[in-house]
Amino acid sequence: MVQTTRVNVAPVNTQTEFILEFEQINIHDIPRVGGKNASLGEMIQQLTPQGVLVPTGFATTSYAYRYFIQQAGLEKQLRSHFASLDIEDVTALRHCGRNVRALILDTPFPPELETAIAQAYLKLCTDRGNATLDVAVRSSATAEDLPDASFAGQQETYLNVHGVKGVLEACHKCFASLFTDRAISYRTLKGFDHFTVALSVGVQWMVRSDLATSGVMFSIDTETGFKNAALVTAAYGLGENVVQGAVNPDEYLVFKPTLQQGYRPILKKRLGSKEIKMVYDVGGSKLTKNVPVSEVDRQHYAITDDEILTLARWACIIEDHYSQVRGTYTPMDIEWAKDGLSGELFIVQARPETVQSQKSESVLRSYVLQVDATTLTSLVTGQSVGEMIGQGPARVIQSVQNIADFQPGDVLITQRTDPDWEPIMKRASAIVTDQGGRTCHAAIIARELGIPAIVGCGNATQRLATDQMVTVTCAAGEVGKVYDGKIPFVIEETTIDQMPRTRTQILMNVGNPEEAFRLAKIPCDGVGLARMEFIIANHIKVHPLALLNFDQLEVDQTKHEIAQLTALYPHKPDYFIDNLAHGLGMIAAAFYPNPVVIRLSDFKSNEYANLLGGATFEPQEENPMIGWRGASRYTDPRYREAFALECQALQRVRQEMGLTNVIPMVPFCRTPEEGQKVLDEMARHGLQRGQDGLQVYVMCEIPNNVILADEFSQIFDGFSIGSNDLTQLTLGLDRDSALVSHLFDERSAGVKAMVRQVITKAKKNQCKIGICGQAPSDYPEFAQFLVQQGIDSISLNPDSVVKTTLAIAVMEEGNVT
Repeated sequence: MVQTTRVNVAPVNTQTEFILEFEQINIHDIPRVGGKNASLGEMIQQLTPQGVLVPTGFATTSYAYRYFIQQAGLEKQLRSHFASLDIEDVTALRHCGRNVRALILDTPFPPELETAIAQAYLKLCTDRGNATLDVAVRSSATAEDLPDASFAGQQETYLNVHGVKGVLEACHKCFASLFTDRAISYRTLKGFDHFTVALSVGVQWMVRSDLATSGVMFSIDTETGFKNAALVTAAYGLGENVVQGAVNPDEYLVFKPTLQQGYRPILKKRLGSKEIKMVYDVGGSKLTKNVPVSEVDRQHYAITDDEILTLARWACIIEDHYSQVRGTYTPMDIEWAKDGLSGELFIVQARPETVQSQKSESVLRSYVLQVDATTLTSLVTGQSVGEMIGQGPARVIQSVQNIADFQPGDVLITQRTDPDWEPIMKRASAIVTDQGGRTCHAAIIARELGIPAIVGCGNATQRLATDQMVTVTCAAGEVGKVYDGKIPFVIEETTIDQMPRTRTQILMNVGNPEEAFRLAKIPCDGVGLARMEFIIANHIKVHPLALLNFDQLEVDQTKHEIAQLTALYPHKPDYFIDNLAHGLGMIAAAFYPNPVVIRLSDFKSNEYANLLGGATFEPQEENPMIGWRGASRYTDPRYREAFALECQALQRVRQEMGLTNVIPMVPFCRTPEEGQKVLDEMARHGLQRGQDGLQVYVMCEIPNNVILADEFSQIFDGFSIGSNDLTQLTLGLDRDSALVSHLFDERSAGVKAMVRQVITKAKKNQCKIGICGQAPSDYPEFAQFLVQQGIDSISLNPDSVVKTTLAIAVMEEGNVT
């Protein structure tokens, strides 16, 4: 945790002071300067010494706001406008807000307040060496950035403001913005009295991100509440476009525990479209304007890996500090900007995250479609927000001027939202936008309201029609999908805070990296099986040899598709290494520091041939099930270079990301001699068994693995029983053949004899032994048999973990073992 040292500041008269410099305020000054400004002062005082850069400035106080209201005698007039207001009446709300703001703007500041603001601005100009310094003028309400209510975007911000006159006008507009339609609605919804809330204005020198980049980051994963990841987003230009969802930004996930140990654990990078950027309107009639981003810049990440890691480190520092100040874990929502003149990064805002931090960790809630999703065709897709499902009639609304058309229970379909849309967002069953990323306004408000949203769809307003019944699902990872019609679904709730601990390790089978953070909420001891081929087939999609031999490929549609997928990679094999490392890293990070067993690729030749470019490099086999698969490929000259890419990805996960909980596992290894050759090949690529704690397991799925278990125990650290293949090879049948499938049964006497024998041998050799096959998930009696044999671990499908854990606890309590 961060050690807090308070800075002594000059005493101020809290009753009569109009202006306070950021250096004079801290987090305890929210009543005086609002949440936003108090946080800026806190960071400048406490975190600047730790390297976190925050641009300075000054704040008008809540006393200054109340002085203005009282001196002008405005309160009675303002109250009259709210006396009979129904915020559910959008037209009435709009009329009320317009009149209240006009009343404030038509009332001049008292001269003494104008003088105080002007003098503070001129002093800031002098300190910065610029007589007409451009500044950001931001509203900061005294009931804002609280742990249970964000009030994000409720009041106005003005960028590129310069000159005394410009600053005074912007401050006046900020005062009026305490009564924007969305602020009136939100305060009423949250139970805040309009006249107990005051407004402070922060005036902060501008970071020239119009010449560089900016974005938003969270010190927690915004969708799952996974605490160990920082989410960073970035786009070109000033940050308002990211906040409001006008652009689809780049997204980066960083693993905090090993980052703080000095590693470089970037778990994921997603390229956003970043089509526009907000810049200064030099010589124009406005303060800022949006301009197109060049195609070249759009096809590059907006910030470097070093900058991603610096921002993530700052997120950790900020989170640790605020957690200590508040005395409880406090994830943070942070805005950052890069100065295009100096190249420096700055933090320009930080507030507590208000959604995931408020959720109960004792109940696991899952939304599940009652139809096989693989049989459905999505109408549109985008980034999912909230792990829920919503449905209702679509309501396409292109402009905030038309929000009165919205009906409760509709699915809001629009290009993007900003705070002006909030009066209707709370009535939606789901929200779908063309633009925006996971940190945009629509995403933040949807999470706070507890409704599913899909952002950054690109074409939702064109593909969906008003009154069309749709189902919006965000319950299957980061890709959200909209389906036609009302598809049945159920909500499953499981209480997990009092799960028993079992002597037998309970592990989980995890395939999809996108679901890893969510699955990590389920109590277990780690991952017993993560299959590389899922990542290769679903995320990489290209045969590794096609990447290694890209220049020699025949020019056709396949080569064109590969070129598109790998456009960011001049050296095509790097695409495979990067994406595989990111996928494996996501799973390893989700369950860190518990063990995560990664099975090396085990495609059969017909499956490899289905990858892009695969047909060129794969043989035709009569029975691929028992052909060129698993260990037999890794040292074969025809595949050896491709296996090297897998090793390099694993090496990156362990060495660069610091995720040493990863345990590679060799599949379909027919003999101990073959196993040793594989280990030697892995060592050639830096994966030396025993070095830096590296363990290597072997699958037990061939009768010879059982017969020669003593020999296999001498070269591997553990076994994992693959009950599917062991059953088919023990019984001599092809499990893919419908003609003999009725004979397939892991509970048969011969298979159980094999399992019993290998557990006995593994234990005799002090070698770990577990199972990752389907049988214990499907058959409680088979799980009981495994416990009776003293197996070390059982790896289960996610939906079986809770019920099987409870069953095994009963077995162990009854002295079954």
